[in-house]
Amino acid sequence: MRIIGIDPGSIITGWGVIDKTGNTLRHVDHGEIRPRKAAALSEVLTFIHQELSSVIGQASPQAVALENIFYGKNVRSLIRQAQVRGLVIFTCAHHQIPVIEYSPLEVKKAVVGYGRAEKTQVQTMVKVILKLDSLPTADAADALAAAICHANFQKEQLL
Repeated sequence: MRIIGIDPGSIITGWGVIDKTGNTLRHVDHGEIRPRKAAALSEVLTFIHQELSSVIGQASPQAVALENIFYGKNVRSLIRQAQVRGLVIFTCAHHQIPVIEYSPLEVKKAVVGYGRAEKTQVQTMVKVILKLDSLPTADAADALAAAICHANFQKEQLL
């Protein structure tokens, strides 16, 4: 099964693709979508949609693991993040790929074993689990962690 994990953000949207065969996980690719700084929200959303559609087209995932919104941010950034999240769900639905949500606590617990782990701990464990040569960026690591979480738990789909 090919899984793409997505960590939605209006400044950086991380993504990571893994394959699960039996109990084996294999890294396929990962990266970040970075809209132009100071771009209007409509431009940001259009750019994320286009880039994510391209990644989906190249990767052909069978499932999307999406990290749910972190509730501790200020209201303005929370609203922007929710708009990006909605766009990500729409983009995946448009490509007819089921979306499965995981809370940050579930993702961290699945990868690190502790739900309150720091970003560097997540990066390190993603590197170890997927046998990467170097640490992925924080946002790509969060996305890969969401994919790993889904590979281990496979909740029911959102769509």
